[in-house]
Amino acid sequence: MSTRIAASPRSPGRTKSGNRSAGEGRMAALLLSPTLLVLALVIAYPLVSALYQSMFREQSGLDASGFVAEGEVFVGLGNYADLFVGESGARFLNAFGNTTFFTVTTVTLETVLGLCLAIAMNRAFRGRSFLRASILIPWAIPTAVSGLLWRWIFQSDGIANSLIGSETLWTAEGVAAKVAIIVAEVWKTAPFIGLLVLAGMQIIPEEIYEAAKIDGAGFWRQFRSITLPLVKPTLLVAVLFRLLDALRMFDLPFVLIGPGKESVETLSMLAFDESNQLRYGSASAFAVILFLYVALVAIVFVKLLGADVAGTKQVRALRRATSTRKAKAL
Repeated sequence: MSTRIAASPRSPGRTKSGNRSAGEGRMAALLLSPTLLVLALVIAYPLVSALYQSMFREQSGLDASGFVAEGEVFVGLGNYADLFVGESGARFLNAFGNTTFFTVTTVTLETVLGLCLAIAMNRAFRGRSFLRASILIPWAIPTAVSGLLWRWIFQSDGIANSLIGSETLWTAEGVAAKVAIIVAEVWKTAPFIGLLVLAGMQIIPEEIYEAAKIDGAGFWRQFRSITLPLVKPTLLVAVLFRLLDALRMFDLPFVLIGPGKESVETLSMLAFDESNQLRYGSASAFAVILFLYVALVAIVFVKLLGADVAGTKQVRALRRATSTRKAKAL
């Protein structure tokens, strides 16, 4: 006897995909419209405005009639061309190098230290709750307050010089200023990576570690073969967030070392200084270059290393699992 399964008629309000009706699509668009409007106002409009402003330059001089004329002159890509020539170009390249150096150095140290903090907080011992709460303190302190705190530590008669027995000028120009920025930045933001990695460690089943111990795997073998691969998605997202934040570094060097210091000037500080000098064209050009730099790093990090920021991999896996279960049920 043959069994025939009758196909259910397609509901009139369904699309060809059979997943969402037209009314649900309109409702989703209606609910998302306030968010899209806010994003357009706080992201799209400032970006387009900065791009437009970067094509003008403030100039003053004599016009054809011999009168003094002041105002903005359209220069096209002239502000961008000046980024690589003359005094402005040297300052831009210095700020670009400082930004890249601080980003690579601080994020690398924060990743290593954050992993160590996560491993320490994940182990069961007396006082673990106190350790987790104390690690949150540096991250919870506002950056400006943190900068003032470390400025007091690094002053000429401060705690840092008393501990190492020297009279280093940490807040002046030079390598010492770079070291001060790196120490303060790592101290403040390493707990961020540590907490995210700890959250990833919490979902690893304990049975996996027990099986590894039975097989004779030690701590480092468990870390390389179990912990690190399983927390890799969380770690990549944490590192990506820190990269994007470090590339926009402004408040910590501004408060700790001060403006106008060549050894610690970043792209954000350079754009801020140009705007204070009423050179809005060049300031906008610096801001646009910084935006492109941040966007390029984010795209490369997501595409090459596979950082799943939006959780799309988990959503696709869930959909595949749901489809498989439905097929088996049928």
